[in-house]
Amino acid sequence: MVARLVSMKDVARHAAVSVGTVSNVLNRPDIVSADRRERVEAAIRELGYVRNDAARQLKLGQSRTVGAIVLDSGNPFYAQLVSGIESAAEGSALAVIAGSSGNRERRERLYLSLLEEQRVRGILLASTGGTEDLVADIRRRGTPVVLAESGKDSAGGSPVSVDDVAGGAIAVRHLAGLGRKRLCVIAAHQDLRQVSDRLHGARQAADEAGIELEVLEAEDLTVLAGRTAGEQIVARDRVARPDAVFCVNDLLAVGVLQAFAFRHQIAVPEEIALVGYDDIAFARSTVVPLTSVAQPADLMGRTALALLEEEIATPGAEPRHVSFTPELVERESTTG
Repeated sequence: MVARLVSMKDVARHAAVSVGTVSNVLNRPDIVSADRRERVEAAIRELGYVRNDAARQLKLGQSRTVGAIVLDSGNPFYAQLVSGIESAAEGSALAVIAGSSGNRERRERLYLSLLEEQRVRGILLASTGGTEDLVADIRRRGTPVVLAESGKDSAGGSPVSVDDVAGGAIAVRHLAGLGRKRLCVIAAHQDLRQVSDRLHGARQAADEAGIELEVLEAEDLTVLAGRTAGEQIVARDRVARPDAVFCVNDLLAVGVLQAFAFRHQIAVPEEIALVGYDDIAFARSTVVPLTSVAQPADLMGRTALALLEEEIATPGAEPRHVSFTPELVERESTTG
């Protein structure tokens, strides 16, 4: 049998005071006499009473919980983004509920609806890009939403963005500057804004440099999918292989590197130079340290929460768009 939760009425009865006195001890102890306060506190300890803070916050309209939805919790970049949100939230005495959409619009819509129903203080969203209508509706109903990894924000609000077009171009310009002429971009989920922008930037830079560009579609944005794509390149005749590979995230690049390193079939960077994207912590400790386009994930998370708090503090204020430019971190996978 599940034990019944102890209520404020139980505490009041045990301490021989009114429910109002118990409420004052919990919320305004300075106005309660020392004798009554001690009796109530003793009753709370003896009965094991736990206040229903969610109900109290809902009544006051002052939730201390923030929702965070990311595309893939298995990607260390998003883990670091959430870590930045949590660090900033801790300083404001806020709790963070985090969920992953798994790159699926349907799951993203579910999480958005559930968080709104829970009356969270606000929502921080790394979006698939297909839920702008729902985000706009949620905002109109009073829950602030900040897009934490956005290229644009047609639904209003204050987004945090990274110039992924510039990021894709940075990677390809680096490879072209090394004298590479046959470039392969490995990508998946090209319908995602982040991926399509990186591809767009890569194509622009390839055109500018006058080099060939092939796009190899992977099954997913994971290490295993990267390994499979890398094995496809290994299986080609040597003359048909690219001399440079740009992966749209580091997980793919790690998988490609594994495929190349197996039995030392392809030397990196001597035969094929390799660049990833996100600069996750593991990138520096791979068998050949990985050159990567870095995004400031922790800072992006902190900034997104700051923008959310600004929206809450000043309703109706002009939205503020904060944009970051990615930077190339060179390591041995391209520089040897």
